[in-house]
Amino acid sequence: MAQLGDFLKAINQSKKNLMDEDPMTEKEYLPFVVNRTLSYFLDTVLYANEANIRNTADKKLQFDLLLNSIRSNRRFSRWLKPDENKDIDAIKEYYGYSNQRAKEVLDLLTGEQLSFIHERLSKGGLKNDRREKGRAS
Repeated sequence: MAQLGDFLKAINQSKKNLMDEDPMTEKEYLPFVVNRTLSYFLDTVLYANEANIRNTADKKLQFDLLLNSIRSNRRFSRWLKPDENKDIDAIKEYYGYSNQRAKEVLDLLTGEQLSFIHERLSKGGLKNDRREKGRAS
């Protein structure tokens, strides 16, 4: 059973065709995830886009395209995640706004208004670090 890491290693480094060895491997191949991972690198982003354009092709064909087109190289990247903003979360909860609307309103509110919103939404209790210190005493 091949996993995502096995497919990426085959495409990026070993150039070993996993689907020729075991035909059942084709069912485990996730083109979207592989293409997204390859899109983080300048030398593979166009190949990933090309595979995305041909999304109706068989999984084996997409894998073969990437396997035989991309040069062997070590590539590693963490997936980008959106930053958490406690002010936006507080505005969303307090006013019932969407993400987009909360971002727009954030620029209009003063620091005093934001602190008021945070105080109103405070649910009480201790924070994790205080709780751990209390147990040690």
